[in-house]
Amino acid sequence: MSNKKNNYLDYLLLFIQTLSKSEKRNFKIYVNRIKKNKYSKYLELFEVINHMNVYDEKHILKKTTISKKQLSNVKFNLYKQILISLKIQLTKNNFDIQIHEYLDFSKILYNKGLYIQSLKFLKKAKIIAKNYEYNTILLELIEFEKMIESQHITRSSYDRSINLSTDSNELIGKIKYQNDLSNLSLELYGLYLKVGYVKNEKDKIFVETYFRTKIPKFSINKLRFYEKLFLYKAQIWYHYIQQDFLMCYHISLKWIKLFQFHTKLKKLTPINYLKGYHYLLDSLYYLNFYSKFSIVLQQFEKEIENGDIIINENTKIFIFIYRYTNLINKHYMEGTFTEGVNKLIPFLLNKLRKISKKIDPHYIMIFYYKIACLYFGSGDNKNTIYFLLKIIENKKNNLRQDLQCFSRLLYIIALYESGIDENLDQKIKSTYKFLMKMDDWYFVQKDIIFFFKNLGKLYPNQIKNNFRKLKNKLIKYYNHPYEKRVFLYLDIISWLSAKIENKTVESIVKDKFIKNFR
Repeated sequence: MSNKKNNYLDYLLLFIQTLSKSEKRNFKIYVNRIKKNKYSKYLELFEVINHMNVYDEKHILKKTTISKKQLSNVKFNLYKQILISLKIQLTKNNFDIQIHEYLDFSKILYNKGLYIQSLKFLKKAKIIAKNYEYNTILLELIEFEKMIESQHITRSSYDRSINLSTDSNELIGKIKYQNDLSNLSLELYGLYLKVGYVKNEKDKIFVETYFRTKIPKFSINKLRFYEKLFLYKAQIWYHYIQQDFLMCYHISLKWIKLFQFHTKLKKLTPINYLKGYHYLLDSLYYLNFYSKFSIVLQQFEKEIENGDIIINENTKIFIFIYRYTNLINKHYMEGTFTEGVNKLIPFLLNKLRKISKKIDPHYIMIFYYKIACLYFGSGDNKNTIYFLLKIIENKKNNLRQDLQCFSRLLYIIALYESGIDENLDQKIKSTYKFLMKMDDWYFVQKDIIFFFKNLGKLYPNQIKNNFRKLKNKLIKYYNHPYEKRVFLYLDIISWLSAKIENKTVESIVKDKFIKNFR
């Protein structure tokens, strides 16, 4: 059986594995509401798959009355019945599902010729849609109401018809505005995934021009919740790509305050609220504002625990990603690399294995890089190399370019530190070619590559002085608008200081932290 087919068969297993105990219990109640369903083949299939860790078709056929020819249809039916069961359970807490349910009722009544009753359900749906700013759904409701009003006698007034027309036009304008901002945000994010931060003046001008020509005109005081949210998303990526983390901090702070003012929307769109916190923490990390970072991280943890955010499989994944990304960043800032390795890595790797099919592989590669840096800071070069190779040997084209480039630079440093340097010249040459190919060949990268290229030609008593020379060269670029991006990924200055002072990287970073923050 091909891997492709196995992956397809895994979908049902994966779906059932995401169900909570209460969801499984309610599914059985839903099925058993009709007596004959107790003997249904799809319930048989559910009971067997529910106890599986790996999909096994032979075991299913052995333990059920389902034939091989029937299996495909039974699986589809089971998938569908679970979805219907979940829809019934989630209607009360998901207002968009509730609105669609009212719309479905309205259409059923309309088809029965009961126009007044149909309009009553539309009215209920519209109240919810307006209250929670579901503008796209609201437009669909209004368009259906317009159709009823225009085609059938409902004793509506002239003013009512005019109001419907006006509401429709206003909504179309709002939706277009939201769509323009949403598209701009997504396009800037896609640009970041492809090339990372701006590398030169040409990139900067391109991004600025792109943003200015795409962003619609607005008055911030006239914008409602979703319009502000999409605006902040677009602005965040605009400043983030340009490495303007101070502006990212200010925008993400507005993002969080927006949700704190509209508290009911924390439950309605929890992922966006979590993202706002992540961008705020990310900005503080890059600004090296430790005290504020620690306070916000504590606030983030409290927000998760206080019940304002709906906890489901989706939010659990994002909470995991954001929590552990920022916990690792906290260890970076403190210089507590060994503590981070011992506290975080075992659970983190175990969790990544469990959810690997549910999250974008790109997130996993980012975690591998952060884990590699944590190991490097702790002095464990063997594990640093192990996790960097997972990125370097990744053949998927959607992996962020800058992540690949800096993984290769750290890989060379880790090989040198570990003493595994018999093929170091070849690895340096390979990295050089890769950086050239990716058009990521700037002063800092050049200086690092040429340093290692010439290292083998030096006498032992010359090496420390050359480390000192390289450090002095690189420090000049530390606040350079484009060259500084290297230092966001790779704390090479701390490594060079460790080599010069005969200390560990961990002790250098920790001493720097104590000096600056205590």
